[in-house]
Amino acid sequence: MAKMIHSMIRVLDEARSLDFYSKAFGLSVADRVDFDTFTLIYLSNAETGFELELTVNKGRIEPYDLGKGYGHLAVSVEEVAIERERMVRLGLKPSELVELNRDGKLFGLFFFISDPDGYKIEVLQRHGRFL
Repeated sequence: MAKMIHSMIRVLDEARSLDFYSKAFGLSVADRVDFDTFTLIYLSNAETGFELELTVNKGRIEPYDLGKGYGHLAVSVEEVAIERERMVRLGLKPSELVELNRDGKLFGLFFFISDPDGYKIEVLQRHGRFL
């Protein structure tokens, strides 16, 4: 069976992105691999073996066009309302908390936040299929 190991996004400013992912999700650099024209930075935390790979293309100054194909990354947390308030205090500007119900039962409780490059991240309460 295949095992999901990472997802990659391109970022414009390494320091700004590392600061955001550290503050928002407690991710830190697991590995950094430098090449002539780009750098790969793998971020992780103790919650999961899954990593976020940041690709920094050297010399790029224009923001990336995310297009219409990108959806979002998703993370789960124990207390989504507490995490949202923490991010508000950090000035990270999360969206409002949303409760999604199906057949009269809670399906998902979540908010979205955007990283410095505009990538959306869904932050979900650990519940049901979102453990």
